[in-house]
Amino acid sequence: MNRRASETKKAGVMGWPVDHSRSPALHGFWLKTYGIDGSYERLPVKPEDLAKALRDLPAKGFAGVNLTVPHKEAALAVVDEVSPEGRRIGAVNTIFVKPDGRLVATNTDAYGFMANLKHGAPSFRPPLCPALVLGAGGASRAICVALQDAGVPQITLTNRSIERAEALARDLGGKITITPWKKRTNALKDVGLVVNTTTLGMKGQPPLELALDNLSTTAIVTDIVYVPLETPLLAAARARGNIVVDGIGMLLYQAQPGFEGWFGTWPDVTSALRDHVLAAG
Repeated sequence: MNRRASETKKAGVMGWPVDHSRSPALHGFWLKTYGIDGSYERLPVKPEDLAKALRDLPAKGFAGVNLTVPHKEAALAVVDEVSPEGRRIGAVNTIFVKPDGRLVATNTDAYGFMANLKHGAPSFRPPLCPALVLGAGGASRAICVALQDAGVPQITLTNRSIERAEALARDLGGKITITPWKKRTNALKDVGLVVNTTTLGMKGQPPLELALDNLSTTAIVTDIVYVPLETPLLAAARARGNIVVDGIGMLLYQAQPGFEGWFGTWPDVTSALRDHVLAAG
């Protein structure tokens, strides 16, 4: 029996702009796959309108939303509750509307990164994998938290702005060391994992210049960029025999907790989903 329209579950993605988001294709695929009476919408929201847009969610019948740029940090000051992960990362990407109208926010990027890494590189053993992380933006913060929680013994962080890298290391604490951007190739000598969190290598962006000569061929290399799917960094690593993990899986896995919270079903990440989302670009 079909649900009445008022019982249709609604979620969406807020951003400015938001036309580029692949989340509607992703969640739409799952809604269809599981036969759920629901919708997932693009919600263009200007920064100055974010607080009102979030506060209006309960009255508009939304179960919650994803947040993309530039709202991930600003939402912290609007919601009623933030998960420990969201507090540590300093940004949220997923909001749940509770039955009493309260807004509870979390960040699923750390989960998404680690789930993708473990799927793409089953040999990954965190205690044996000191990591080099390139970049010190929001994605880097989430990934450093994921690596710390997984038990990676040492994180070396490098960024074009060393001040930003130092600020991230201070905020997160733990075993994070900073190396200057110009010395990034030297830092490859003793790591078991390389993570590019910058936009370098993305379509339309400058290339990431990183000679891999000092990197062990047993190391894992991953890039959160997924346009192109195989970045020059991943192509170079694959050519020398390294295990590589592309970036589209992080997008897919980070969406799982939100979908379950809004629509009541834990969805699977499959090759069919991957193909569908890639084709939506």
